[in-house]
Amino acid sequence: MHQNIIVGIGSILILGILAQWIGWRLKVPAILPLLIIGFIAGPITGLLHPDELIGDLLFPVVSISVAVILFEGGLSLKREEMAGVSKVVIRLITIGVLLTWLGTGLAAYLVFDLSLSLAALLGAILVVSGPTVVLPMLRSIRPVNRVRSILKWEGILVDPVGATLAVLILGVIASGDPDHLTIPAVLLGIGLTLLGGGLIGGLVAGFTIFLFRRNWVPEYLQTAFTLMLVIGAFLLSNNLRAESGLMAVTVMGIVFANQRQVNIQHIVSFKEELGVLLLSVLFIILSARMQLDDFVGIGWEAFVFLAALILVIRPLAVFFSTIRSRLPWQERLFMAWMAPRGIVAASVASFFALELSDLGYPGTEQLVALTFLVVVGTVAVYALTAGPLAHALKVVQTNPQGTLIVGAHGWAREIAGAIQAAGFEAWLVDTNLSNIRAAESEGLTAVYGNILTDNVLDSLPLARIGRLLALTSNSELNALAGLFFQEYLGRDHIFALASATDGLSEVKAQLLREHCLFDVDKGFDYLEQQFDAGATVQLVPFSNEFTYLDFQARHGETATPLFIADGQTLSVILTKTAVAPKPGQQLISIMPGDGRWSSTRP
Repeated sequence: MHQNIIVGIGSILILGILAQWIGWRLKVPAILPLLIIGFIAGPITGLLHPDELIGDLLFPVVSISVAVILFEGGLSLKREEMAGVSKVVIRLITIGVLLTWLGTGLAAYLVFDLSLSLAALLGAILVVSGPTVVLPMLRSIRPVNRVRSILKWEGILVDPVGATLAVLILGVIASGDPDHLTIPAVLLGIGLTLLGGGLIGGLVAGFTIFLFRRNWVPEYLQTAFTLMLVIGAFLLSNNLRAESGLMAVTVMGIVFANQRQVNIQHIVSFKEELGVLLLSVLFIILSARMQLDDFVGIGWEAFVFLAALILVIRPLAVFFSTIRSRLPWQERLFMAWMAPRGIVAASVASFFALELSDLGYPGTEQLVALTFLVVVGTVAVYALTAGPLAHALKVVQTNPQGTLIVGAHGWAREIAGAIQAAGFEAWLVDTNLSNIRAAESEGLTAVYGNILTDNVLDSLPLARIGRLLALTSNSELNALAGLFFQEYLGRDHIFALASATDGLSEVKAQLLREHCLFDVDKGFDYLEQQFDAGATVQLVPFSNEFTYLDFQARHGETATPLFIADGQTLSVILTKTAVAPKPGQQLISIMPGDGRWSSTRP
């Protein structure tokens, strides 16, 4: 018996991580291979039986896991992203939610001939979006920042709103008194639940930050301590008011993400890794416990229902939520085409179906099946079409010229400053907090954190970034950063310092060799020595009176050219690049200690 449990749990972990890898290799949202593999392992082959394996612990584990996932989602929400879009976000999670609920419920009632109560419950479940799906899609598509911020905030905040709505409707169904199902009563219930959950989440987050500031929790315990308080806030909030816990943990994550009093990077990194693991396990479990019989009777009506969600209900919700906004119609249309469902919808549907089944309520077997069909259908449709639509509508920046620099040490900051002086954007990323603070004091844009984490990725305006420069002393990190950002920037826009490749895999070594910055013999150590000796980064303009030939005659081989800027484009100078700036262009170059350029200098 014990052996079977060990094998079952091990199989879930193996299949979950395998599905994540398949999604990464095929460049599709991981949710698709997770659901397919789980379905194959469960109802098709009968290899997994989650209900027998975990028993009564199944849904408590699912609930706590979803809470941790939403906390991790809240950690990615930055206050500055709401500038200029807060009204649209608020409307989407209020007006948009109401219209989506009513429209989806009506469509379910008409298409599937469900009871009015069950149709209303299904509509509430399908209100939620899928942040675990939306965020990877947004990273891949790289829409303009305004659209990205709206969809990101909506995707995370709508989950507790939709879950709360579903709980209220479930309560009405369980009570057997549908007269209580009125819009004013629903809105009041949602408001009280979200307010209560938000207050608890804010208080617990503030308490946690207070403890960390006073050093009452050692750093090695802070991650585990935070996880403990996240679960504690979730349970406390749920005990005070049903399903308010999801809002509590979301607000807790938002407060953590926007405070500057304590360093939470180690917490963020852990939560990202934990989130991937939990998501993998949950989708395998939930899809494996499906039954083939649940899909019997669902035919062409499912496609009609899905079409109504995608083509009618979502566009109407976005249209009414963006009335009198200054969003161009192209951005509104793209937003109307982005509403994939994810883990919250799947888990809520599974839990509620079990609750209603225990109450003897008829027709609940369709609830989970329809939800999973919508999850798979919306993810597949949006994953295949959102990118081409974004380019067709021109809501992506076609030729971004911003520069992302890995490393914020002294001369990396000089390079970033010269790029900004040439009229281009630059962002520095570093795990050294003193480097970040120095960069900010110099008027540079800097992000504290690990360049390889999704949290840092979500904090960057990817739509405006066109290239990555890996300037650290760690060749392993430079190569990993390059490989990580290839998916978003393309291989031709990844550059790194010349580094020793001993001990690196062939893939990493090849990346460093093919995209070597500046010169093969001018790696980190060489540049460090030059700057220690007084070298500086200079911005040199050329004209008919002072050409590049004049510059060469003055400085010869002592200067190290880095970039050519012409006002519209910033071009990186590689090892084999023929350097020939024209009049009207500028050269960003490293000049030796006595090599400050001058067109009149003898």
